[in-house]
Amino acid sequence: MSNTNTSNNQTIAINVDNVSKSFLLPHERTQSIKGTVTGVFKNKQRRTVEVQNALRDITFDVKQGEFFGILGRNGSGKSTLLKILAGIYTPSKGAVQTRGKLVPFIELGVGFNPDLTGRENVYLNGAMLGFSQQEIDQQYQDIVDFAELENFMDQKLKNYSSGMQVRLAFSLATRAKADILLIDEVLAVGDASFQRKCFEYFKSLKKNKTTVIFVTHDMGAVREFCDRAILIEKSEIIARGDAEEIATKYSRLFIEQDDKIDDDPEDKERWGDGRAQFTHVEVLPKTVRDETEAITIKATIKVAKAIEVPVVGFFLQDAAGNRILGTNTQIKKQKIQSVKAGDTLHVTWQIPNILADGKHTLGVNIHETDGRNVADWWNEALVFDVKKEERTAYSITPPVDVQISTDTA
Repeated sequence: MSNTNTSNNQTIAINVDNVSKSFLLPHERTQSIKGTVTGVFKNKQRRTVEVQNALRDITFDVKQGEFFGILGRNGSGKSTLLKILAGIYTPSKGAVQTRGKLVPFIELGVGFNPDLTGRENVYLNGAMLGFSQQEIDQQYQDIVDFAELENFMDQKLKNYSSGMQVRLAFSLATRAKADILLIDEVLAVGDASFQRKCFEYFKSLKKNKTTVIFVTHDMGAVREFCDRAILIEKSEIIARGDAEEIATKYSRLFIEQDDKIDDDPEDKERWGDGRAQFTHVEVLPKTVRDETEAITIKATIKVAKAIEVPVVGFFLQDAAGNRILGTNTQIKKQKIQSVKAGDTLHVTWQIPNILADGKHTLGVNIHETDGRNVADWWNEALVFDVKKEERTAYSITPPVDVQISTDTA
């Protein structure tokens, strides 16, 4: 991996050019039990080598200040790609160029010593990240608070759970100064409180225009933070573009029977594996007006096959097709217990009347907690009208208190 400072690449933080990666997997084969026994003594076992192509012809650019998602199912090759970007692996073909200091948040905690305490590991790994003891002293309490490990810092790391170790490593890594960050599946550990801190950290990265490469299975996070994304399947990029579009294509990978993906996810306004299905959706009142205090969304879902922890959500789109707001039961911390075949779910949401004048489309969905395994995703469940006297170029009209004062000359 090399650094580039050419004037033509001033806006490019990372350039990945036709990168492939292969691994040689040795095998030893014998033709019989006798051959195995005699081969031990004669060293004449037949050795073969299998070539495993982990990545094939990967090409993309990441702009400075961009939040860029790398999506793919387990085994697709995304972790290999991340290690190439981090300089851990060398590509078999192609090249990677970076501009600026890169810090990888992958394999967090690898440098930790299990026989040292959490406190000792913070100082040891902080030094490896380039911090002086004084700098770690100044940030130590913030690191501990972020990781939520106040009562465990004087225990040996071997007594930590894997999640606790990752939280500590991530908290320490957030202190590193970098132009480019590689972040891999941080949201998979920790409780809701820790994940909220991660989200706030991501917001600060986005606000500060830090370049971020983000690998996750959390499509909600992809939609919220990523500007663009690529989707890797079977070692190749099969889709690239707007993060919202790529997140939708990723979700569809889990319900496509032939492991293929359509060019345009909007060709299907409704899809899912059929384990549950929306049977009734309505918005009340049917026409929203100025005097309407709240908008009520009601949904009825019939369950055909058991779902361990279902998540039910909705989203609203304006007349131009822009998603303007939405949420789900996981975000709102309304956990739904497991459901079985024959059950019926009734979900009601109430939102304040902040929608602008015009037509709006309601979409609904039910899936598992990680955003995968979609049971029913309905892009256009219904269309409803909002009638308001106020005209605006914006999609929502939240209440705003205006105070004006004038200082006379």
